[in-house]
Amino acid sequence: MSSNIEIKKKCKWCGQIFIAHKTTTNYCSHRCNNAAYKERIRQERIATYQKEFLMNSEEPSIENKEFYTPPEAAKLLGISRASIYRYMADNVIKAVQFKGKTLVRRKDIELLFENAAEYKKRVPIEKAPITDFYTTAEVKEKYHVNESWIFLVAKKNNIPRTFNRGKTYWSKKHMDAYFAKKAPNPDITEWYSTQEMQDKFGMTLSAIYTFVSKNAIPKKKEGIMVYYSKKHVDIAKGVAAPEEPQYYTVAEAMEKFNLTRDQLYHYAKYHNIPKVKKGKYTLISKPELDKLLAAPKIE
Repeated sequence: MSSNIEIKKKCKWCGQIFIAHKTTTNYCSHRCNNAAYKERIRQERIATYQKEFLMNSEEPSIENKEFYTPPEAAKLLGISRASIYRYMADNVIKAVQFKGKTLVRRKDIELLFENAAEYKKRVPIEKAPITDFYTTAEVKEKYHVNESWIFLVAKKNNIPRTFNRGKTYWSKKHMDAYFAKKAPNPDITEWYSTQEMQDKFGMTLSAIYTFVSKNAIPKKKEGIMVYYSKKHVDIAKGVAAPEEPQYYTVAEAMEKFNLTRDQLYHYAKYHNIPKVKKGKYTLISKPELDKLLAAPKIE
């Protein structure tokens, strides 16, 4: 219901005199109201930006400090945190480990440059020529795939090939590496075919495809047949109980792998190793940490 009150006011945007029917009206038109609203939002954004800029500019400079934490040393040298931890582990940069804190002395960083070896130009590594090849027929026979699939995958993954007398030859090294990467987990030994899942669980094909995708069930392909991990399917269906996950405490992991707390947390964060909080203790996934830090094997 409109008011019969008439109040002469001055528009706060354009300055024009107008008749208002409410004491709270500040603008002569909807257009001026919108323009004023946009200007207010703009000024708020500018104020927020200036506040953030001032906060960042007020951060204490690290250039004049005598001691640095590893992240500060990395920032000073313009290298990654992973690099600074690697140099510390290799004793290239000296560091002192206190309880819960690691420090690097600025003098030791400067000594790196004073005692640096003479710079040597890096010689580009010559690529070894590819001498071992598969024919298309050999790839089909070994990996149970069809010809069109081979050409598609080779193009997508830049697998080197050559031609001789009308035949296509594929780099054996690159082809084996591709299939090794796609190979199923060797710890999985029991598999369901889609037909077995249909018979056991009464599922349609479309239901099976939705189920395995939703639950990230490991699979393998042999020719045109696709198999799904029996263990993972049974757990997802509630037929089998999931295994209790195994964890290290931080102290156990530090002792076993001879790491500092900073190095351990760096590895866990950088390689996305799962961590859980149990009371006051932090637990780190045992299988994934073992896999990451296992001693290299020469086969």
